[in-house]
This record gives sequence, C-alpha cells and structure tokens, in this order.
Amino acid sequence: MHAKLSRFAWLVLAWNVVVILWGAYVRATGSGAGCGAHWPLCNGEVVPRAPDTAMMIEFSHRLSSGLALVAVFVLAVWIWRTVAAGHPARRAGMASLVFIVVEALLGAGLVLFRLVAQDESLARAMVMPLHLANTLILLLCLTLTAHFLSGGAPVSISGRTRTFGILVGLLVLMIGVGKTGAIAALGDTLYPASSLLDGLRADLAPTSTLLLRLRILHPALGVAVGAMLAFGTAAIPIGAGDRRGRLAKRAVVVLAIGQVVLGFVNVWLLAPVWMQLTHLLVADLLWIALVLLTASALARRDVASAGAGVTSG
Repeated sequence: MHAKLSRFAWLVLAWNVVVILWGAYVRATGSGAGCGAHWPLCNGEVVPRAPDTAMMIEFSHRLSSGLALVAVFVLAVWIWRTVAAGHPARRAGMASLVFIVVEALLGAGLVLFRLVAQDESLARAMVMPLHLANTLILLLCLTLTAHFLSGGAPVSISGRTRTFGILVGLLVLMIGVGKTGAIAALGDTLYPASSLLDGLRADLAPTSTLLLRLRILHPALGVAVGAMLAFGTAAIPIGAGDRRGRLAKRAVVVLAIGQVVLGFVNVWLLAPVWMQLTHLLVADLLWIALVLLTASALARRDVASAGAGVTSG
C-alpha cells in the first residue's frame, strides 16, 4: 500500500504541473473568457454544445483542474486512512488539499470578475501574482507529500539554523521571481512587441502602462536569483546516503542555469507561447527540486525512514 500511495502522490504532483502549464496556455492564447463569466458552468452549460476554439481551451482547462482537485482530495483521504498519526505526509497532504481549494477559488474569481482575456485592470495585475504564489505553495505541499511517502525523513531545524535560513530565503526569492514572471507574462500577452527593440523601449518609456514598466523586474530578479541558486546551494550539506537529496542538489544547479538561458531566449524570441510554456515548465521543475533539496538538507538524521509510519490498511 505504501508503494502504491507514494506512486499516486508523485502522479498527482505531475498532473498538477500539467494543469499549471495548460492554465498558462489559456492565458497566453487569450482564452480565459472562453466560457464567459460563468463558473463552474461554461456559458451556463455543464457541457458546451457549440464550442469554439477559445471555449474548448478554457473548458478543457476546467476539466483538468477539476480532475486535479479530485485527485488531491483522494490523496488526502487515502493518506488520512492509511498513514499513522504524526507522520509528516498527513500534514503535507491536508495542506495540499487546502491550497488546491484556494487555487480553485482564485481561478473562479478571475472568471467571475472578468479578470481574463484582454482585461488590463490593476486588479488582474494584483491577483495574477497571488495566484502564482498559491500555485507554488501547492506544488511545495504536494512535493513534500510525495517525498515523505517515499521514505523522506521528517524535517528538523535544530542545529541547522543557517541552512534553514539559506533555503527558506531561496524559496521566498523564487516566489518573488514567480510573481514578477506572472506580471511579465501578462504584459507579453496584452502588449505583444513587434521587435526586441520596441519591447525594450516600451518597458523603459515613462508613458507606458504599469504592466510594461514592471516587466523589466522579472529578468533582473531572475538572473540574480538564478546565480544564487547555482552557487549558493553548493554550501548546503546533504547526507552521503541521501541519493534523492544529492540528485535534487544537482538538479537545482542545472535547472537554475538553464532557466536563465531560457529566459533570455524567451525575450529574444518575443515570448512565443511554446517558449513561455517551456520557461514555466523548467521553473516548476526547479521549484520542485529546491523543495526536495530543502527537505533533504533539513531531514532528521535519527529517522531512518519516514515511511515506517504507513500502515498496510
């Protein structure tokens, strides 16, 4: 049962990454209003009878999001029924359920208040980064759930305050990069540039909209945090027998460097949709790797396996 449960947890995590990418595709193609200002119905119908392209894109995202919500609910209940009290996976699983409900409510709010498609309001510019931050926390909870179910030991800060501070600081900075990325992506969608030079002029022009003037923050912060991730994680101690932790440490370095390169390519190519999705995918993988590194670096060494608390029921 433990093996099946842990595999399901990793599958749920992977599916949520797919849902996130599809949500970005909805935003990048301007299809967020495909179902009108209706939620959870699509233009007042359970299943749209005469869908156009935008409607199908938005409707399919709602279906995939709904499946993700059901999967996280099943995961949380499965953990609650089969994992012993006190096991860290129980807390992580319940937190995952809370944050995916918040994720659904934020998505519903965007639709019901018409903060989608070509909406240029300040409200949308504020909600999008909040939505992104919640998404990252959801991925963090799901990653920890799968990690603990797969034998990851509980975490402990005792005696590792410096390591804890470094890793939490990097996680917070990555959320900051993600928030500025959400603003930049929204700017790319609403105000596509005809050339790289025109895009730079728009970013620096004092008469440009706030979304465009804020867009420059993302590459600047992204390069700085990417360097911190690539070089700062070298000082993070990982147990010699912790294979997952060592792999996560190497993945953080490789993905951080790759993400900076992809960011420059995305700007150079004027943010085509496929490049935006690639950039987002690598960002999600980098976040997951950093969460796994954090869990491994702060793992209690006196606990051989956190999986010992999983029953066969």
